[in-house]
Amino acid sequence: MHFSTFTDYSLRVVMYLGLRRERLTTISDIAHSYKISENHLMKVVHHLARLGFVETIRGNKGGMRLARAPENINLGELIRHTEGGGGLLPCLDTKSPCCIQPSCDMIRILREAQDALYAVLDRYSLADLLLNDAALSKILHRDLRKVDVIVDPR
Repeated sequence: MHFSTFTDYSLRVVMYLGLRRERLTTISDIAHSYKISENHLMKVVHHLARLGFVETIRGNKGGMRLARAPENINLGELIRHTEGGGGLLPCLDTKSPCCIQPSCDMIRILREAQDALYAVLDRYSLADLLLNDAALSKILHRDLRKVDVIVDPR
């Protein structure tokens, strides 16, 4: 099992923004640092903004930043939103075309596994991912331009 690319990029965006909390950041900055598509990131950022994880500021000096403190961004919550709430297999959803669904014990086992996965993720926040922030910043921000927009912390 693995999470979708959408979830991967969502985690990357919030980690990046968490490292640069005092500054506005652009999609281009993030795409350049991770070497991923700006088009994909636009969709991710839009989704994260609608969910209240990211705040976007329009205009010539605009950009984005976290809408919540890193300790208030729960990883389980974020991943549930980005994964779309589906089960590990289609049969975990209430309506499945599987003919053995009414008597299959695998459903119970997979639900238990999925619940355990999210129970672990629910114990962590974005702040936990940023504990090694100096090393992460060194890797991600080595090529950023020197001019940054300072955000008023109010």
